[in-house]
Parts: sequence; C-alpha cells; structure tokens
Amino acid sequence: MSEHELKALRVRIDSLDKKILDLISERASCAQEVARVKMASLPEGEKPVFYRPEREAWVLKHIMELNKGPLPNEEVARLFREIMSSCLALEQPLKVAYLGPEGTFTQAAAMKHFGHAVITVPMTAIDEVFREVAAGAVNFGVVPVENSTEGAVNNTLDSFFEHDMVICGEVELRIHHHLLVGDVTKTDRITRIYSHAQSLAQCRKWLDAHYPNVERVAVSSNADAAKRVKSEWNSAAIAGDMAASLYGLSKLAEKIEDRPDNSTRFLIIGNQEVPPTGDDKTSIIASMRNQPGALHELLVPFHANGIDLTRIETRPSRSGKWTYVFFIDFAGHHRDPLIRDVLEKINQEAVALKVLGSYPKAVL
Repeated sequence: MSEHELKALRVRIDSLDKKILDLISERASCAQEVARVKMASLPEGEKPVFYRPEREAWVLKHIMELNKGPLPNEEVARLFREIMSSCLALEQPLKVAYLGPEGTFTQAAAMKHFGHAVITVPMTAIDEVFREVAAGAVNFGVVPVENSTEGAVNNTLDSFFEHDMVICGEVELRIHHHLLVGDVTKTDRITRIYSHAQSLAQCRKWLDAHYPNVERVAVSSNADAAKRVKSEWNSAAIAGDMAASLYGLSKLAEKIEDRPDNSTRFLIIGNQEVPPTGDDKTSIIASMRNQPGALHELLVPFHANGIDLTRIETRPSRSGKWTYVFFIDFAGHHRDPLIRDVLEKINQEAVALKVLGSYPKAVL
C-alpha cells in the first residue's frame, strides 16, 4: 500500500470517528430527554425507573441481528453495552452491590452486564448483597448462582429463603484462572496457594499435577487471595485477570482451570418485576410434601405443557428434618398462559411455591 493510499484511509477514519462521536452525543442527549420526560410525567412521591432490563436486552439482541460484520456479534454488543451504560449514567448512575472485594469475578460479571459507568459496591458476603438491595441502598445486586464445573453456589440459593428479592437478569462469564505471584515471590519456594474454595476445586487436576505437595488455602474470594500474595514471598494465588491487574501480580501460569469451557452464571437481583421480552427464563422455589413421588408430581406439569427445564437443584428445607425444596429454572415468563397453567398446577400440589422472577436470557 502506498503512502498516499494510507493517508487517504486515515483521513476517512478521522471523518468516520467524528460522525460516530456526533451520533453518540446525539444518543446521550436523547437519554437526557428521556429522563426529563419520565420525571415530568411521574406521579407525586413515586420514584422513577430509569433502568429497564427488558428494553436493554431487546436493544442488544436487535443490534446483534443488524450486525453485518466484520466485528463479531458479541464484540458489537459489548461496545453498545458501554454506550448504553454511559447514557444511562446521565439519567441516573446505577449503584450495584456485588460479592467483593474489588477484583472478583462477580465484579467482572456486574460490569459485563451493566457496563463500566455503574457504581459497583463490594460486599463481604452474598447475604450482604441481598440485604443492601432489600434496604434500597443500591439499585441491584450481582451474585453467583452456579458454575459449570462445580455446580450450585449454595449460599446464594439459601439467601433466597431469607429475602424477597426479584431476579431481574442473568449474566454468564467465562472463567479463566491464572496462578499469580507478586514481586517478592520466590517462585521455586512456593509453600501455599490461596484461592476461593470453588476456584481450588475448578483447578484440582492442574494443581495435583504441578503443585501436589503445596498447601491449598481456601479464602473468602479470589481477590482476597491476590491481596494476600502481594506481601508474602512463599505464596501464590489463583485468580482472574481483574485481580491480577488490580493488585499488580504477574501470571506464573495461565488458564489453569481443568475444563476449558469453565463458566459461572450470575443472577441480577432487584426489587422490580421485569416484563416479557419473548426470550425469557423464570426461576422458582417449590417445597413439596415429604412423600413418594413428590419430585415426579412437581415435574409432570412442565412435561405436559412442553416447558424446557434449564436447571433443578435440591436444598434441605428450613422447616423440617429430611424435607427438601427445589430450585427450578425454566424457559418462559410467568405471565405466559402456559407458564401460568404450570404454576397453578404446581401450587395445588406444593406446600409452598415462590416465584423468584422472570427475566431476559443472558445476551452477553
């Protein structure tokens, strides 16, 4: 390519950049106008709702449908996610609680779902995230619910017993674990490896092969593990990219998870019900009588109505010894006629039924 052709292309890129900037600014102005209209039409004493999960899910899916390349759909959606996040912050900056400290995968999931313009607030425990949302101290919370390798996160499931939260969304995050060390680490004399219990389990085979005699210490989070390593010469941590960057650690080994498809699903909890989008999930808790065939009775209505179950978990009930509750995720929205019929039939057989929420399926 000649210098003349290269210069012409750069001039064209500069012109396109200006057009993109003008359009983003115009979109941001529209967002401010939306906020003004909402505030003007609001009944006295009622709080405005600026963030609409169903609207944002539709926009991202629509953008992916319109995309003709060369950028892949997920990259285009990620770019628009950030534009939407910044525009929403002009209306009302969102506060989102997550399982901290800073640098956890849960914080990464919060930013993937809401964009980087939100205010993320770290909590020391999953139950604290629920309490902050219930108290109205934050707009939403983000909590892990299941990992593709290790299964359910029981602390999250148990917290739904204690709090009346609405699930407003979900986000799936590909989990890559790295073995991290600090500036003072003597890499040939590592005697302990810190990480969250789930992360240690997700890297069990790799650790058995490479560090079989090194102590594995479970801590409250991967970010906490990274923080500890910063000042210890004989330790390493298993954590992700965000923790490595935040705490200034280097990667001794990359992507050490036992399964390359290792992913964690997170739930967005809030206080607002989400209208149907046409591509939704519903989550429920059902407590059945302790009798033979209880699980069969619970599942029959789903089969009869052709409803796709995406997950079922069992937890001991708080109300009695050797009794259980079932956490179930399935395709559809609780306002759909078929889903309403299923829930009515389950309610007739169940000791208790709690709809945790209907929400858009993960887009990103």
